[in-house]
Amino acid sequence: MAWSRHTLPVSDRELHRTERQIQRLTSSSGPFPTEQLNEVGEKLQSVGHEVGVTTGRKRRCGWLDLVVVKHSHACNDYTAINLTKLDVLDDFDELKVATSYSYKGEVLEGFPANPEILAQVEVQYDTLPGWKKPTTGVTSYYDLPSQARSYIEYIEKFVGVKVKWIGVGPARDHMITL
Repeated sequence: MAWSRHTLPVSDRELHRTERQIQRLTSSSGPFPTEQLNEVGEKLQSVGHEVGVTTGRKRRCGWLDLVVVKHSHACNDYTAINLTKLDVLDDFDELKVATSYSYKGEVLEGFPANPEILAQVEVQYDTLPGWKKPTTGVTSYYDLPSQARSYIEYIEKFVGVKVKWIGVGPARDHMITL
């Protein structure tokens, strides 16, 4: 019997799962539109222990950039998200998430491929309420503060992918599985 690559019309998604880990904040090198060079960035670095293990150098930190996450999902077709370090946000009155970029006054349709443009974009944020309650060590989704659950649901709706794991502390068992 002869086989062809066209014998089974199966998508990549049907062959394996593609999962993505995102932090509740973003750290990066190169253009970094959501970077916070202020007390917010310092607080994210401090509370999140965002320091290079080898170098001891502070990592750049900023608000969660859903433009990047949505673009990454479009390229990789994620089936689930691992949302890490939710507990780092426990003491914020409000949280910002990047939802779009504009360049020279024009709203961009998505993530720009040109790093020179990316370095010059203006970020549009949605602001969500913080929860001001500890989440470290919480073991059930429904034991999270309602504002934390709303934050997670906002991410899921915006990206179009369900969060399957939620990191709520530094220990290995500080993970909620949905």
